[in-house]
Amino acid sequence: MGDHKENVPQPEGGEGKAARPASPPGKQRCRFDGQEDDKKKSTSNSSDFSDPVYKEISLTNGFINRMSREELRVKLAEFKLDTRGVKDVLKKRLKNYYKKEKLMHKQPADGENYYDYICIIDFEATCEESNQPEYTHEIIEFPIVLLNTRNLEIEDTFQRYVKPEINPQLSDFCVNLTGISQDLVDKADEFPLVLQQAIDWMKQKELGSRYSYSILTDGSWDMSKFLNIQCRVSRLRYPPFAKKWINIRKSYGNFYKVPRSQTKLSVMLEKLGMGYDGRPHSGLDDSKNIARIAVRMLRDGCELKVNERLHGGLLLAVSSSAPLEGAPAPQMPRPR
Repeated sequence: MGDHKENVPQPEGGEGKAARPASPPGKQRCRFDGQEDDKKKSTSNSSDFSDPVYKEISLTNGFINRMSREELRVKLAEFKLDTRGVKDVLKKRLKNYYKKEKLMHKQPADGENYYDYICIIDFEATCEESNQPEYTHEIIEFPIVLLNTRNLEIEDTFQRYVKPEINPQLSDFCVNLTGISQDLVDKADEFPLVLQQAIDWMKQKELGSRYSYSILTDGSWDMSKFLNIQCRVSRLRYPPFAKKWINIRKSYGNFYKVPRSQTKLSVMLEKLGMGYDGRPHSGLDDSKNIARIAVRMLRDGCELKVNERLHGGLLLAVSSSAPLEGAPAPQMPRPR
């Protein structure tokens, strides 16, 4: 539900230090004007961080840290990179460009080890202006945006409205917030049928069989709260394919080194130099905008990985050092 979601406390984590890249064979070393080449040769084992390439990367990072925003934009423009965003974003983008260039010539990049697709899901749920602790949120919009990680294009979308069972009458606040009318949910199917339709759509895309994929959400609530509660309301077991996901708020905060207060959807877009496209709190529009952030982060060198999971109804963190593992092929969960 975009920025209306409560900011759930998340385990802190960090990315490793960024590094500066290697020059293509036969070309002059790619460096900033006035920066001397590091001619010292290391006798250390080249398979670890004592390799000279990492020292060069570190030196370049230090130089980038001292650049003004305008200098960063000029340098990014030289390499035909995006020049939008706040200074910290521009620094990270330039550091990752140099890092990728250096390491590309040290060892070939293996794009086969990443998800083929990312499924961005941002549910809309019933709500009231002052939600009481005992209020039961029910999903009323089920969107999926299918992002192809090879060409960084949105390949397809899925959207269904859902008829709520416990709170069939939407509050005025909910209608105004989401733009979902009472008529839309009255005519919609109930959640079990919509979930089956979503699973059939994912199967048609051969997700989890021919193609690897991961789910990505804006925060923890979509899976750990909304889907979890909805499955109980609909008397279904929690679907295994949705037990692990990428929380993009956490990934964004760790990658760009910003506090959680700067990881709301509207703020992430603003800091990346983008405006919101569509209607805020439309599940499909929110999902498309989250996909735009994911694309920018992937282009900036972030490896978006699963960082949260649900186990026994509890929200748990997934270590950044955990191996990359795609979600299983989607199957309709058994009744409770």
